[in-house]
Amino acid sequence: MESLAQLEALCERLYNSQDSAERAHAENTLKCFSVNTDYISQCQYILDNALTPYALMLASSSLLKQVTEHSLALQLRLDIRSYLINYLATRGPELQPFVTASLIQLLCRLTKFGWFDDDRFRDLVKESTNFLSQATSDHYAIGLKILNQLVSEMNQPNPGLPSTHHRRVACSFRDQSLFQIFQISLTSLSQLKNDVASRLQELALSLSLKCLSFDFVGTSIDESSEEFGTVQIPSSWRPVLEDPSTLQVFFDYYAIAEAPLSKEALECLVRLASVRRSLFTNDAARSKFLAHLMTGTKDILQTGQDSSLARREVLNLDIELDIILPLPVSKRITKAGHGICSTGACFVWLKFVGYTILSCLISTTLCSKTGLADHDNYHEYCRLLGRFRVNYQLSELVNVEGYSDWIQLVAEFTLKSLQSWQWASSSVYYLLGLWSRLVTSVPYLKGDAPSLLDEFVPKITEGFITSRFNSVQAGFPDDLSENPLDNVELLQDQLDCFPYLCRFQYETSGLYIINIMEPVLQSYTERARVQTSDNNELSVIEAKLAWIVHIIAAILKIKQCTGCSMESQEVLDAELSARVLQVINVTDSGLHTQRYRELSKQRLDRAILTFFQHFRKSYVGDQAMHSSKQLYARLSELLGLHDHLLLLNVIVGKIATNLKCYTDSEEVIDHTLSLFLELASGYMTGKLLLKLDTVKFIVANHTREHFPFLEQYRCSRSRTTFYYTIGWLIFMEDSPVKFKSSMDPLLQVFITLESTPDSMFRADAVKYALIGLMRDLRGIAMATNSRRTYGLLFDWLYPAHMPLLLKGISHWTDTPEVTTPLLKFMAEFVLNKAQRLTFDSSSPNGILLFREVSKLIVAYGSRILALPNAADIYAYKYKGIWICLTILSRALAGNYVNFGVFELYGDRALSDALDIALKMTLSIPLADKLAFRKVCRPLMNFWFLG
Repeated sequence: MESLAQLEALCERLYNSQDSAERAHAENTLKCFSVNTDYISQCQYILDNALTPYALMLASSSLLKQVTEHSLALQLRLDIRSYLINYLATRGPELQPFVTASLIQLLCRLTKFGWFDDDRFRDLVKESTNFLSQATSDHYAIGLKILNQLVSEMNQPNPGLPSTHHRRVACSFRDQSLFQIFQISLTSLSQLKNDVASRLQELALSLSLKCLSFDFVGTSIDESSEEFGTVQIPSSWRPVLEDPSTLQVFFDYYAIAEAPLSKEALECLVRLASVRRSLFTNDAARSKFLAHLMTGTKDILQTGQDSSLARREVLNLDIELDIILPLPVSKRITKAGHGICSTGACFVWLKFVGYTILSCLISTTLCSKTGLADHDNYHEYCRLLGRFRVNYQLSELVNVEGYSDWIQLVAEFTLKSLQSWQWASSSVYYLLGLWSRLVTSVPYLKGDAPSLLDEFVPKITEGFITSRFNSVQAGFPDDLSENPLDNVELLQDQLDCFPYLCRFQYETSGLYIINIMEPVLQSYTERARVQTSDNNELSVIEAKLAWIVHIIAAILKIKQCTGCSMESQEVLDAELSARVLQVINVTDSGLHTQRYRELSKQRLDRAILTFFQHFRKSYVGDQAMHSSKQLYARLSELLGLHDHLLLLNVIVGKIATNLKCYTDSEEVIDHTLSLFLELASGYMTGKLLLKLDTVKFIVANHTREHFPFLEQYRCSRSRTTFYYTIGWLIFMEDSPVKFKSSMDPLLQVFITLESTPDSMFRADAVKYALIGLMRDLRGIAMATNSRRTYGLLFDWLYPAHMPLLLKGISHWTDTPEVTTPLLKFMAEFVLNKAQRLTFDSSSPNGILLFREVSKLIVAYGSRILALPNAADIYAYKYKGIWICLTILSRALAGNYVNFGVFELYGDRALSDALDIALKMTLSIPLADKLAFRKVCRPLMNFWFLG
């Protein structure tokens, strides 16, 4: 390097240039500082003499890489460490923050890597306190930054350090230094309460949070998740945690600090609320700690005055919305002399605006408490309340003084959170989790202290349902990622805990659900008979019904989990189920049969399918029938369904309707087929299905004329599941005649394709017919789980129809849409699962099957290797290659072929297959083999077998 000025100019270009070529040139020129240990002294020279922060950053980052990737001499590392401490003490306050952060990271990396090499590395905590004792706030900040980075460094694995060594260092650091650092953070927080320099407060809070978030026992917590278990704080920390001032300092900081500091204070409280039970000296100390937590959370809700004005505005606006919104919007607009908006669009827009204002005002009332107006604070506070669910029993809570006030405030907070569904939707999960844990603990509650849950839980139940209706009423545009009715994970989060609240006071909750559902159902029934131009209102009705059906399904789901077998609960299950069954009768009748393309109708049908899945697990089957007499007795009175066979007929009828009427919705088709497969694969329900005429019709007439979704290419993946289910039903009856008659629709497709001349075999009609046939056959093959059933399929296919597969792979090699399903069928067909490919000792079928496999692999491999690469090389080539290797591996490992026969009789089937497989393997570059995991695994299996 000719001069320091040139280096500074290069660093400037490296970090600031907008030209990628210029940056790349600078990076290559400066790379020597980070890869060559001879440049370490020059890095020190740069730190001493450079004027620009980018040159300092280069020196620091280069040293960091050298320390991480090279084994430097002990004395050299000690010298670098001493130099960095002196450098930060003398020049630290004047450096740019990013340079300071990089130098501190380097210092902490040296400390971690040298922890067991020399005792002087362990003195960093003591040397950091020297920064804290200096007069300037800049040095104080550097000291806190060093401790922050040190805790983070010790808690995170490093690429250059084995995981076992990392845990040894982390455990030693935990035992020797972490507690001292936590005490320093608490002392700093106490000293900085009145300090206007919020940056120091932020660093001290961050240090406390890092200490409490340390991986104390090596559980490798997933940092992407908010959930964590009990915090395993060491016993040596007991005196500090039992000291009331420890908890109080974080409550104080929440009260005095602005966001985001207040959020970090709440995060510290969340972790303190999660400390292990055995940490405390005795139950009295733990109860004292719990009482302090409850008092602090109660104070957060009590602090600040409620906005009575906001409450009055909420009530007034709610009344106005009820009065104004139901009126025809077009009339109001026309009367005003505008007439510029259609009825439906304005209706939805006004509802959306009105309920958005309503939600905002509710959130104003909700967050008129200190700090909760910030959404992050609100979310962390909900998590804090949620930790009561995980770490404490109801019996402990009720015995704390002030429990009644606390539970009342939490109930009010929950109700307001539910009302503010737009603002608090992601946080309500923690509140519902708390209430569900409380109600499930009631049977184990001893003593005379009242839990007061009877008073509040029904209100929360009603508030949740009302909030779901309000979210529908707002008329949001369809957003598949935000709407819980379209997002399975989001819906599950919201409904996981709620059913326990319903079961707690089931009679009250059940009656409320029925009362709120019947007017909606009545309105929906009327819309089936009367044509209406307002589809938006009908969509709102369907969305409300979808929510109610999902809620009822969730209630039925926990029947077996909670052991709710009391007669009264079964009767209520029957009452709610009867209403859902009435919805089914309406949704596929009258004018509603024209709405299968509507998203709201699809949501309702998916909710009904979910209901059937949970109802089946609880109430369908011989054992369920005998233990659920009250439910079927009540269903018989209401709907005439006196046993599970009749109810199963209703379920199958809905499945058949969905498969006939839905052609565009993959979600509904997949959900329907999933339910159908569950029914067919169950031993008892499968036997019952065979008695139903609807199932007999499906098995005998599985053609596109009866089930139009089979004709849709977008639903082609669903065909495999459809035929997998049909295969289950066919093979459940031990009848070759039944099998052949059921396969007639597929036989007709075979005959059509086999009669197609080669000149027309590249037509689109042939393409889609071949894709569908291969997916169908794969489903049938998946259902063969025994030697008998596999033999039926093998004899049906071989030798009559196997040439079509070879013809298909030869003509369509360059079309992955055809070759992938064909090869996947063959991969399934040669898989010897459950020893289904066990032929008689005198049978040549195993050899004949392998010969067909060899022909197929050779035909595909020889052609695909000759084709040029495409842009998406994985889909075009690699996918077919790894499926071919899977086919060959399964055939070689299936133990149904004596491979010595091929060489004995001069048959090249084995050698040709191995030869082309090896060529396909070698055609894939090593980088691509490592980049595509699905390619790598079959390759390894093939080499292992070889």
